[in-house]
Amino acid sequence: MLGSVPTTPKLLEDYRPIIGDERTDEIRELAANLRGARVLNVNATAFGGGVAEILGTLVPLMNDAGLYADWQVIRGADDFFNITKAMHNSLQGMYYDWTPEKREIWLNYNRLNADLFDESYDFVIIHDPQPAAIPTFLEERLGRRDGKWLWRCHIDLTEAQVQIWDFLRPHVARYDAAIFTLPAYVNDDLQGPQIFCVPPAIDPLSPKNVDLPRETVDGILARYSVDPRRPMITQISRFDPWKDPLGVIDVYRMVKAEVPDLQLVMVASMASDDPEGWDWYERTVRRAGEDFDIHILSNLNGVGNLEVNAFQRAADVVVQKSLREGFGLVVSEALWKGRPVVAGNVGGIPLQIVNDKIGFLVNSNEECADRLLYLLRNRDEAERMGSTGIEFVRDNFLTTRYLRDYLRIFCQLSGKTSEGRGLPAGRARR
Repeated sequence: MLGSVPTTPKLLEDYRPIIGDERTDEIRELAANLRGARVLNVNATAFGGGVAEILGTLVPLMNDAGLYADWQVIRGADDFFNITKAMHNSLQGMYYDWTPEKREIWLNYNRLNADLFDESYDFVIIHDPQPAAIPTFLEERLGRRDGKWLWRCHIDLTEAQVQIWDFLRPHVARYDAAIFTLPAYVNDDLQGPQIFCVPPAIDPLSPKNVDLPRETVDGILARYSVDPRRPMITQISRFDPWKDPLGVIDVYRMVKAEVPDLQLVMVASMASDDPEGWDWYERTVRRAGEDFDIHILSNLNGVGNLEVNAFQRAADVVVQKSLREGFGLVVSEALWKGRPVVAGNVGGIPLQIVNDKIGFLVNSNEECADRLLYLLRNRDEAERMGSTGIEFVRDNFLTTRYLRDYLRIFCQLSGKTSEGRGLPAGRARR
């Protein structure tokens, strides 16, 4: 079998004080139609990145709601994950030489994981391109597949390299449903699966987002030699070209020329399925040079979810200078903590930031530096934006809404749609 990932139990009732009775009861009503259904989520890694964080909450909440949910990770080696990282980048627009040898490596590992698939489920959710061909090879081996299969695409396909997408599309076309973050991300030549659009969400009760006492925050900052009395900007993201870590340092230096005591904290989780991350980590360290006010941290320095929470709460402004972005959950995380955000005007970020209301959307280093300076110099406005952001996230981007949307999709696919309830935005095609 694939590698099963243990999760910590969670109770839906613990979220009732945060989201209210109406939303909690709606989830209970939807789940009652699906009681006992077996659900499997499959992805490439148990830690690092937004997908793993989402599943760490979604799976136990499905179980508490009355479903039987599991989470498993695929098997793979460096040659496979190097190829899938390149595939991920090319599906977002970067050119990649997709040779027959590389294509065969991807297919062989998908075939291997399909051979390890040994149970039946009512719903199987395959996340992203890495394991996308599992149902192809499962049907090849067994002549059938049980249950409804859903492909969850967390990236923007609108500028995908044609060669890569043409190779991947026939495998995706076999699914019963495909779930995208935004309608704009759907490639129009995808025919076959029913299409749904569901933005991801954050868990307000996770160690990464739960409220922290000020003394805890200050203690964590001191442990990493960050001064809580001096202004600080923070970016939490993987080290990769789309997160523009080198550009973040350039912007920091532009702002520091005006705010000499400014500090920059950059935190990443080094994931097992992202070999490219090491290269960009080294590039980022070289760009930082001997500036001791730049703190480059990761899980390798003992920075976990609690520490990320503290760095986001302590920041005067949070930065997310993405050049391409599937969604960028760190934006909602920062807003939930009452921090204004200056972020790239790309991908799913504009869905989370009402420009000039709860943060700023920017298109260049110069714009980013200008907006950061404005917020650092106008603290009352920064606090007002932060307070507005909390309620915006409560209404739109908490994990309970994400759970509700999945339950609605399951109900529709199984013909058990709850009477009087809508379904996630999308379109059905056959």
